[in-house]
Amino acid sequence: MKQFFRLFIFSTLVITIWACSRKPYADTNKSYQKQAKAFAESLKAAPEQWISDSIKQPAFWVGTTNFNMRKPSFVIIHHTAQNACEQTLKTFTMTKTQVSAHYVICKDGTIHHMLNDYLRAWHGGIAKWGSMTDINSTSIGIELDNNGFEPFDSLQIKSLISLLARLKKTYNIPAANFIGHGDIAPVRKNDPNWRFPWKTLADNGFGLWYDQNLVEPPRGFDHIQALRIIGYDVKDTTAAIQSFKRHFLQDSTRKLNETDRVVLYNLQKKYW
Repeated sequence: MKQFFRLFIFSTLVITIWACSRKPYADTNKSYQKQAKAFAESLKAAPEQWISDSIKQPAFWVGTTNFNMRKPSFVIIHHTAQNACEQTLKTFTMTKTQVSAHYVICKDGTIHHMLNDYLRAWHGGIAKWGSMTDINSTSIGIELDNNGFEPFDSLQIKSLISLLARLKKTYNIPAANFIGHGDIAPVRKNDPNWRFPWKTLADNGFGLWYDQNLVEPPRGFDHIQALRIIGYDVKDTTAAIQSFKRHFLQDSTRKLNETDRVVLYNLQKKYW
């Protein structure tokens, strides 16, 4: 009986050690590596030559020596709209969800770098900013663990600012190009929610902000044109106004008051 008990304890200990040492996302990480390897093999291959009777074919291939990898020029900030960081990690590792981001930042400030910055994440969806409609191809997506109805933790924001500093320096991203999901998809999205500290980010060089000394707009000021200049899709003007107010005034209402108009007038001059 003692021998059986010792064997049971030993077996339990081995299983516990194995479970603790095994990475929880080992299978999905293996899938990532496999797909990344396939992309790498595709990049190594010579460009495919056209085969056509009507086009004269070259006798040999000439590869240019002047090229580099495409780099991101925008950062899009989201909130996860889920209740835990672990829940979001699972969502982004399930093929059926068809959604992902480059980074996930937990409430305690932990940063999960889920996708190489040069690869295209599926985070923006149907969106528009200025004349750009394929946001995913030009941006880095950052998800903050937040259900959409709560303040953002100071540790989380500290990690975000540190990450943004690195991204801005590495990819030379302009200050104006740090925006939110709700900015590029005002009809569909409201993230990050109105509690997000955009001014704190702007004070650190990530996103633009209006001056403290505001100037009254001239007579005939066109607020729709001003929203368009900033980058908003004004196909749905009410949604565009609400998104602008959420970002710059921490206000989720849908109508412009006089204060809003003054802020909008002064802000549009920074984007002009």
